[in-house]
Amino acid sequence: MFHDLRLLQTLPAAVLVTQESRIRFANPAGLDLLEAPGLDSLIGRLTADFVHPMDQVRSSHRIQQVTVPEQAGRPNKSSEFRIRTALGNLRMVLVSSVAMEWNGAPAVLMCGMDMTHQSEIEAQLRESEQNFRRLFDNLQDVYYRTNAQGVVQHVGPGVRRVLGYEPHEIEGRTAESYYPQSSDRDAFKAAILAHGEVSDFPGQMVRRDGQVIDISISSHALYDHAGNFAGVEGIYRDVTQRKNLERELQRLATTDMLTGIANRRAFLECAESAYTHSRNNGEPLTLLMLDLDHFKTINDRFGHLEGDRALVAFAQAVKSQLRASDAVGRLGGEEFGVLLPLTTLAEGLEAATRILHSVRALQLSDDAGHAYGITTSLGVGTFRQSDRSLRDMLDRADQSLYLAKRRGRNQIASLETSGE
Repeated sequence: MFHDLRLLQTLPAAVLVTQESRIRFANPAGLDLLEAPGLDSLIGRLTADFVHPMDQVRSSHRIQQVTVPEQAGRPNKSSEFRIRTALGNLRMVLVSSVAMEWNGAPAVLMCGMDMTHQSEIEAQLRESEQNFRRLFDNLQDVYYRTNAQGVVQHVGPGVRRVLGYEPHEIEGRTAESYYPQSSDRDAFKAAILAHGEVSDFPGQMVRRDGQVIDISISSHALYDHAGNFAGVEGIYRDVTQRKNLERELQRLATTDMLTGIANRRAFLECAESAYTHSRNNGEPLTLLMLDLDHFKTINDRFGHLEGDRALVAFAQAVKSQLRASDAVGRLGGEEFGVLLPLTTLAEGLEAATRILHSVRALQLSDDAGHAYGITTSLGVGTFRQSDRSLRDMLDRADQSLYLAKRRGRNQIASLETSGE
């Protein structure tokens, strides 16, 4: 069939010619593939000598296939086989065979290409993909991708742990469907469009069981070939425990542990914010300063534990007369402050009167059953445009408190009305 051996000799692919399963010819590329020192070392040897034992049955079957009349000289499909070279090295070879005549007798021509390196690369790719898939499947974060309309195109299996849904239940729906407040999603979209990416962006989502969880989002915008916004890709994670801890630390840092109301720092921060708002918007603001009268006497007569109970009862009596928008804080010892936003002097005096009566109405008793009552002195101050800072307003309320004390306690005083 082949009369010009020079053609076979120059082929870059390895070529072997076999008759009755024994090698009759090998070109230089074939010698290199089998790591044979010369053609003489191959002639007459069985091809099975070089085929890996696990591939010998399959190799023999394929050679038989090309010799049947129905094949009629057509080559079979290429297939990979493991071979052992003359030096004992293992290689992966892509082999194709075709029936032919050699010196007037039936023969099989085999053409092979060394795929060892490619097989190693493929094995590495498979291992890499397996490692990636294992990592992806066990990722505690949720990978996601949306289109420009916010519809989820793909979501990772981590969504089972975070939201309690299967991925296919999420895909095809808008990400907004899982936000309890649309403002969270709007803020996220605005940040993505403005900066192209976000990191540790806060938000909340609703789990399948209805529980609202805190999430942290790290994502970037996707753009099409024309530079148009095409969607978002990134991850989000459940940070509820972290946020709860942060909230608890914030509560501990801003709450008076005895009375449960704001501590001095938190109250003054709130007052500073309200003062700035009133100055910028010209809105009224009233501040009350309160003292629990004769607190030292309570401690001396009933003990410090009962003094603490009196402070708690006093704080609750004050708080019961306030609106949700008002603020109350313990400034230290038996001194308290009340902040009344959008409240005029007249309205503030009314609130102070309610507090005065609420405290007077308390009926307390110690562990021995000794009954006693408590009273309070209140000073009222209001915001003035002439104030240089919050300190001016605080000083007027504080001076008004001491005026109430000088007048005999258990009453309200205000420099705004006293003329002093």
